[in-house]
Amino acid sequence: MELTIPQPSLVVLVGASGSGKSTFALQHFTRTQVLSSDFFRGMVADDENDQSASGAAFDSLYYVAGKRLAAGRTTVVDATNVQPADRARLIAVAKEHDVLPVAIVLDTPDAVCLARNATRPDRDFGDHVVRRQRTALRKSLNRLGREGFRRVHVLRTQRDVDEAVIVPERLLNDLRHERGPFDVIGDVHGCRAELEELLVELGYELVRDERGRPVDALPPEGRRAVFVGDLVDRGPDTPGVLRLVMGMVEAGHAFCVCGNHEQKLVRALRGHKVKVAHGLAESLEQLGGQDEEFREAATRFCDRLVAHYVLDGGDLVVAHAGLPEHYHGRASGRVRSFALYGDTTGETDEYGLPVRYPWADDYRGRATVLYGHTPTPRAEWVNNTMCLDTGVVFGGELTALRYPEREVVAVPAHQVWYEPVRPLAPVAPEREAGALDLDDVTGKRGVETAHRGRITVRADQAAAALEVMSRFAVAPRRLLYLPPTMSPVATSKREGLLEHPDEAFAEYRAWGVRQVVCQEKHMGSRAVVLVRRDVEGAGDLGVVHTRTGRPFFDGDLERRVLERVRDGVTAAGLWEELDTDWLLLDCELMPWNAKADGLIRQQYASVGAAASGSLGVATSALEAAAGRGVDVGALLERTRSRRANAEGYRRAWSRYCWPTEDLAGLKLAPFQVLAARGRVFHDRDHLWHLGVLARLEGELFHRTAHLVVDTGDEEQVAAGVRWWESITADGGEGMVVKPLANLVVGERGPVQPGVKVRGREYLRIIYGPDYTEPANLERLRKRGLGLKRALAVMEYSLGLEALERVAREEPLWRVHECVFAVLAMESEPVDPRL
Repeated sequence: MELTIPQPSLVVLVGASGSGKSTFALQHFTRTQVLSSDFFRGMVADDENDQSASGAAFDSLYYVAGKRLAAGRTTVVDATNVQPADRARLIAVAKEHDVLPVAIVLDTPDAVCLARNATRPDRDFGDHVVRRQRTALRKSLNRLGREGFRRVHVLRTQRDVDEAVIVPERLLNDLRHERGPFDVIGDVHGCRAELEELLVELGYELVRDERGRPVDALPPEGRRAVFVGDLVDRGPDTPGVLRLVMGMVEAGHAFCVCGNHEQKLVRALRGHKVKVAHGLAESLEQLGGQDEEFREAATRFCDRLVAHYVLDGGDLVVAHAGLPEHYHGRASGRVRSFALYGDTTGETDEYGLPVRYPWADDYRGRATVLYGHTPTPRAEWVNNTMCLDTGVVFGGELTALRYPEREVVAVPAHQVWYEPVRPLAPVAPEREAGALDLDDVTGKRGVETAHRGRITVRADQAAAALEVMSRFAVAPRRLLYLPPTMSPVATSKREGLLEHPDEAFAEYRAWGVRQVVCQEKHMGSRAVVLVRRDVEGAGDLGVVHTRTGRPFFDGDLERRVLERVRDGVTAAGLWEELDTDWLLLDCELMPWNAKADGLIRQQYASVGAAASGSLGVATSALEAAAGRGVDVGALLERTRSRRANAEGYRRAWSRYCWPTEDLAGLKLAPFQVLAARGRVFHDRDHLWHLGVLARLEGELFHRTAHLVVDTGDEEQVAAGVRWWESITADGGEGMVVKPLANLVVGERGPVQPGVKVRGREYLRIIYGPDYTEPANLERLRKRGLGLKRALAVMEYSLGLEALERVAREEPLWRVHECVFAVLAMESEPVDPRL
């Protein structure tokens, strides 16, 4: 006997004492799913049979049930529940959290209940109590559905109980297993010709019947369409639209949610009294010209449409009027009403139409929500939501969004098919492609990214970025990308070490990344190089800028560096191979003193010289004192250790500095091709990037040594550790560990794009000469990496978004808001040594 249980739902067990509810619950549900009234009596009174504690026990039970249902977890209530008032309270809890209440009734005979209670000494309340419960149960059996239970399962015999099988059932709106990609199409409103054009533009192949009418559309490989509802009314061919969409849905080529116009049309076709307005008359007239079989099929189709769908593992929600996050995947009349009609403020505008509550302005959910219902001049993102109703029937456009690509595709209306009561809002004049506005970057802002959703930039972060950008940065048209900050590996517990590769391999393995690439970390300065093939029409060869957007060189030296990069790209044949006339490269520029000469002289060199000089004198003095018999052994040992640390500090920074004059001595180590005209490359693995860039020949270029490691293979992990040890043994900086595949997206967005594992001696530069002293090392092991890592992923996502907008040739302000946001994140107060 199969008992279907929607997921999630509130399952209410109903039965007299001794009917077997608790045994049934533990056999068919997990321990944490079951909330027992006896257990809660014990919780509040230390006695599961203390009936005087029932009030407090049930208050606690309802509270916990509400918390579970709010989290979307199926919950089972194990109590007698034979009284209507008790069931009403539980139905109210289910409705409050928009889940379906289900009743499982154990209609166990009186004799069996009494016999079972007789074997339990704690059940001494008398047979009359059981008989009263059984009487109340029999009176309730025929009205459970009317009370509000959406499913009622009655088990009348012990055989029914023994053979019962719980069958979890997906809600109709649960299509999380459907992964897409999808083409989500806005309100059609009977505009069949425009729908055909849009489908063809999206790459679908129309299928027609013997009369030439479209009855299906074959999608491009792997794709499917999703309609946001309001297929009908107002337009010239509602039957044609229905015939096409019905065929696509039946063939598995499309999904469709219900719109408010389908809801009203069904009621009218079924003879209910409705107000014939807002285009319904046109639909009824057009359908009147169709045969009875088609009208019945269209009525069944519209009547069975679901109010909203949750797709792509929960990352995409489609509802006609939109849907707040707490309604996603829920089932109730309230959820359906919002999905079909939205919510209103109770006011009307000057045209007599309801003023709708702007739910999207407050939306902060993880899922992308796509909807229609309220016509808008242009489809635009608002907090990871987009309205796709662009008023085709009113003379606007029919719009679709390619998901997950987030690409908007639209076709214009052939004419104004229906005069709107409220005119479409005027479209704001197009901004010049290269124009910027201060309002784009000031104040608190949100930037929508494809890989991490909406990222918020606070007003104080924006102000700090504006200061740097306006005073020091290169021109915005040349500033297409800023690289993210990079987090260190998790702190090592090995003696004498702060960082070690074992933690990097273990972390990526835990994140589900099996293949990583270890790249030698160059001690220089991060440089982003934009190089053009020639200067015709561009005005320059490009730019070389720092990770905060500042120029590396003056004009003449920069030009000559870019000429060498361009010549290297030309000789390698990359212009033709990548079909581009410009490239954006992520690099390291060496030596360190090429950019940080002032810092080295004023800080590192002076500290090293002072420490070596003073500690050398102190050591000599202490050695002389020891020779005279003075007991200075401990102080001498500590001073010698500090002198050795100071010498190590001097050697550590000086190995990264060498003389440069003009171009002589400069080294550029490119390690990633970021973008080219119309292309981004974070879908190519790092071996592809390193292989392409290894083809750049010339004195300027330095190749990046690397090693691939399988994080689940002990021998390869050991080889990776040995490689790191060989690099750092004589003071080398260390390595960066990255997912080999490049961009890897987990459940919460991209995983760390790279973690740095720095060597013991190199870290003297960062933490000071004496950081290896046991007390200092123990203190440093408490460093917190949480904020640094969060910033790294946010900046990485913003950088990818900037590159993708560049590749799509979006306006400069769209690219610049992402670049600006990366710089804004850099103002967050984080320990600069991390």
